[in-house]
Amino acid sequence: MRIIATAGHVDHGKSTLIQALTGTDPDRWQEEKERGLTIDLGFAHTTLPSGAGVSFIDVPGHIRFLKNMLAGVGAIDACMFVVAATEGWKPQSEEHLRILDLLGIRHGLIVLTKVGLVDMEWRELALMDVEEHVAGTFLEGARIIPVDAPSGVGIHELREALDNLVARTPAAIDRGRPRLWIDRVFAAKGSGTVVTGTLTGGQIKADEDLAVVGHGAVHQVRVRSIQSHGAKEPGMGPGNRVALNLGGVSHEDLQRGDALVRQSQWHRCVRFDARLDVLAAVDHDVSRRGAFALAIGSGEFPVRVRVLGDGRIPGGASGFVRVHLPLELPLLPGDRGILRDYGREETIGGVEVLDVDPRRSAAGTVPDGSVERLVGERRWVELDHLFRLSPSPWTGRVVAQRWAVGEDAYHRTLANIRTRTDDAGPLGLDPAQLDEHERAVLPDLHDEGIALRDGRLKRGEIVDPLIDHPYVAALLAAPFQPPDPTGVDRGELRELVRRKLVVVSDGIHFAPGALDAAARATAVLLADHPDGITVAQIRDALGTSRKYILPIVGWFDANGITRRRGDLRIPGPRLPHV
Repeated sequence: MRIIATAGHVDHGKSTLIQALTGTDPDRWQEEKERGLTIDLGFAHTTLPSGAGVSFIDVPGHIRFLKNMLAGVGAIDACMFVVAATEGWKPQSEEHLRILDLLGIRHGLIVLTKVGLVDMEWRELALMDVEEHVAGTFLEGARIIPVDAPSGVGIHELREALDNLVARTPAAIDRGRPRLWIDRVFAAKGSGTVVTGTLTGGQIKADEDLAVVGHGAVHQVRVRSIQSHGAKEPGMGPGNRVALNLGGVSHEDLQRGDALVRQSQWHRCVRFDARLDVLAAVDHDVSRRGAFALAIGSGEFPVRVRVLGDGRIPGGASGFVRVHLPLELPLLPGDRGILRDYGREETIGGVEVLDVDPRRSAAGTVPDGSVERLVGERRWVELDHLFRLSPSPWTGRVVAQRWAVGEDAYHRTLANIRTRTDDAGPLGLDPAQLDEHERAVLPDLHDEGIALRDGRLKRGEIVDPLIDHPYVAALLAAPFQPPDPTGVDRGELRELVRRKLVVVSDGIHFAPGALDAAARATAVLLADHPDGITVAQIRDALGTSRKYILPIVGWFDANGITRRRGDLRIPGPRLPHV
């Protein structure tokens, strides 16, 4: 399902349009109904002529409620931009368009409302005015649908245009790392705490244990039940509006701007480096001086900003900044937000997160968002921690199946062990003097004649008892239905695994060559089925059983050979070429 937000100036008919499309009044508060003014976020959904479902987030258009508007557009797929033919382009039309552009929204359509109140000549003038204002933005060339919602004029055409918009808007990606920015919190009678939001990044299931991060302490919670558009679901994937009944926390302890995540998958950052794109309308240099607030996810947070480099970014330019948050947030490179200066009451520009755990001083860093830079700066990074720092897979050197390491750091570590071993002379080097990185690379020095003998690290001729080990031969003889290691010395088995002569996945032992052959066979299958293949298809191609194919496919996913998309596997970045 796609999530579409309204945008546009106050009183241009956004809420009326949503009601005409869905039959649901998105204005939830009595004050909104009495004043005829949207104050907070509204939600509705409908089924389009093609059968596709679409969720709408209706945002307020008044400048006083811009904070609420920003809370609604942090996780949308596309926009329905609304301009009234009676008034034309207005200040909040411009600000909403710039905000959507800065957040990276690239899909949308335009609705010219209230056309029943103007004559045809005025309508044409209004159309040209809108086209002129969206020129050079992501809405340039977007279809403009004239609509008069009270009479129903244009509603059928709008529904067809929305169908087309949904068809060309990419679906949310399942990265196996769910995050839900909370936009509503309330207590439901008989149920307890309920939160709503747009789910991104991965799937969640009922009875799953998660954590709420943001304001206050980290709260461990259990998902009691899941609903989407009033229907109870056992689980939901990314790109859907969901309501979650949470156990283990009071609704009074949560608020908009908190995020629901799997705690082990996220680094909770209190500062990050980012690129700041300053709006051309800003008529002053941006520096560290200002009453700044950052809208990111569904929240808005007071922040301190330091401009990297020469300390100033002029209007219309881009530069790097270090943002200091007042609390911990689960962020990743690629996340986008809006920076505002409430002292000046203006939107400054958009930020794109590049590094959620900056190590270098602000005076000497140039962030670029790459995983290579993260590893290069840290030299050695545990793979689990690297996963929390970056959404990009690491394709460089991995040591001991645990460490991502830069090439320079890797070779310096090897050279240091060689030198220290030679300096130790015939007595050899005490391995207790090695740090964990040095111990991790010791197997890579075997070919140079450096190994542990008599409890010391020495050079010399090495007779490797693991070469031509009978268990490795047995694994090669039955590559896709390998025998278990019954009867194999446990110490030898650990060494075989450590030396990568045997690979373990989900408790099943494989020869590395068998997994390489399985990867090549999977690449051939994917070449014939570019939209994806099932686990059963891989199993049949390899002539194996469920017991063995699940660990094989799990190893594929973990090592970038394949990626999971629903029940299918699609090519990963390290899939062999065929």
